[in-house]
Amino acid sequence: MSNQGKMDCGRRRLIVATAAVGGVGVAATAVPFVASMLPSERAKAAGAPVEADISKLEPGQMMVVEWRGKPVWIINRTPEMLATLSQMEDELADPPSAKSIQPEYCRNNTRSISDKKPEILVMVGICTHLGCSPSAKFKAGASEGMSASWKGGFLCPCHGSTFDFAGRVFKDKPAPTNLDIPPHKYLSDTRILIGEDTQGA
Repeated sequence: MSNQGKMDCGRRRLIVATAAVGGVGVAATAVPFVASMLPSERAKAAGAPVEADISKLEPGQMMVVEWRGKPVWIINRTPEMLATLSQMEDELADPPSAKSIQPEYCRNNTRSISDKKPEILVMVGICTHLGCSPSAKFKAGASEGMSASWKGGFLCPCHGSTFDFAGRVFKDKPAPTNLDIPPHKYLSDTRILIGEDTQGA
């Protein structure tokens, strides 16, 4: 083989080797780029159902879990709290929750899965007016800055909407509807799955 032929052969090998190394480099950089377009674990978790353990939730207490970036309240209502629900219906804007967001199985006076645990309320803690988070005002009367006739519930500090122990808004308040009830179901007596129910919502 002539010197020219040897040089051409050497060039071809160099070009092939360079192309191969370059191809590996492109593939190596493409993998992290493609991976960055996949949803993160945090993003997946934001829409996923959330389990809550209510085994230590005493009567009269409330706990908060996060679901889809929203605070979800779980309240273990006392018999006294539940008794107020029927006493205040004349003062409520939508007692049967006909205009509110809630699963069909919570369309009842307690807005809970009443055949399981009527005392447990699972509710999104965001006012339906402009998205503020209401404060718990569980004590009856004026001790927490409410009126003397207050029977307990929630107050939105932003614009004054008030809600009863089922998250139903009182008449003539800025909030247009009752607080939302997310889909949920019981996995056991002490565990609730929020974000999914028997219909798979």
